[in-house]
Amino acid sequence: MTQQSHTNDEPQPRDDGAIDPEMRNPYYLDWMAENATDLKRSVAGQHFLYWSLGSAFVLGLALQVVGYAIKSSAPQEPLGLVADLLFALGWALWTGVVVVVFVEIVPEAKRRQIKRAIDAYEALVNQSRAEQVKVSGGHERRG
Repeated sequence: MTQQSHTNDEPQPRDDGAIDPEMRNPYYLDWMAENATDLKRSVAGQHFLYWSLGSAFVLGLALQVVGYAIKSSAPQEPLGLVADLLFALGWALWTGVVVVVFVEIVPEAKRRQIKRAIDAYEALVNQSRAEQVKVSGGHERRG
């Protein structure tokens, strides 16, 4: 059994023949035929990652503010514990999002930017070589 190396990040379909019986329903097949390109486009990008990070950031800030507001009102023991937990959970959520942005999102964006620059450079070099071949009459000069 040979293993294939996949260069893209797309999940590969299982090849064990296990298909959900609902997927054989003609209604689902028609819907998938109509929406497959939109679904591929939406999962190909980082839309879900950005949306979940934004939600976690907003939820974390909200929880921290609520926890701080409850703590500052000097509550008794059970409510004080809940306030501390909300404050700590909020702090952990929004600071975790900030860490993910600096560790994952920014380097990935920089990697894509560098890849686009290298691709543009290679296309320019290939175009320049093709023009030199045309000018020299189809014979590439070697120096």
